[in-house]
Amino acid sequence: MDGAHLLRVIGDRHRWTILSSLATSDRRVGELTEIVGERQNLVSYHLRELRRAGLVSSRRSSFDGRDTYYRLDLERCGALFRQSAAALHPALRLAPEPIAPLPRLARAPRVLFLCTGNSARSQMAAALLEHRSGSSIQARSAGSHPKALHPMAVRVMAERGIDISGRSTKHLRRYARSHFDHVITLCDKVREVCPEPEGWQRPAHWSLPDPAGEGSTDDDAYLAFERSADELEARVDQLIAHVFATQGGPDHDR
Repeated sequence: MDGAHLLRVIGDRHRWTILSSLATSDRRVGELTEIVGERQNLVSYHLRELRRAGLVSSRRSSFDGRDTYYRLDLERCGALFRQSAAALHPALRLAPEPIAPLPRLARAPRVLFLCTGNSARSQMAAALLEHRSGSSIQARSAGSHPKALHPMAVRVMAERGIDISGRSTKHLRRYARSHFDHVITLCDKVREVCPEPEGWQRPAHWSLPDPAGEGSTDDDAYLAFERSADELEARVDQLIAHVFATQGGPDHDR
């Protein structure tokens, strides 16, 4: 895709609204229709154009197969924007910012990850967030129907240098009176039953399939958990950038 084509694709105000909405949460077409304020057939048309450009992908809901969740590919967006700038003039060539030490914040942000069993995805996400933020962000996890921590989740995280073997599973009621800056649901089922207690932000959603439900052999199961960990790692890094950009800036006095 050349730069002119990219600008034509995202230049429509409805498509920009869709991209902006998907930057923070995976969404169904009905939700996007409400956000955009247009008919569903028009929103579906714009989604097709964004998918054709490779900016947006889709995934069937694991809770209700009639629903589809749409996700923004932030990494591809960044790459295309950089290519477009360089195509206009070499002086505008944009390079990804080098990884720098995370600044200290006046208050450690708190993030809660929710899924059904609290046995894999939410535990992995919380561990990755604390690890990759250098513990600058506090992460917790819970489930609507907790069950034992999945051994394959423990194995895959251990291979990434993160030990979650001692983490207990918890019911989301445990945090009903706790304050969180960000609440993120990770499975389509729990999103439908997730309450919004006082002190919680409206949950964002990352639509991830349950790796425990994939594969009939140990090798297949391992690959499914690896895919989940890879996707969570990418999303967690994007969340860290978002949190540090919106949490009020670094605390230079600490």
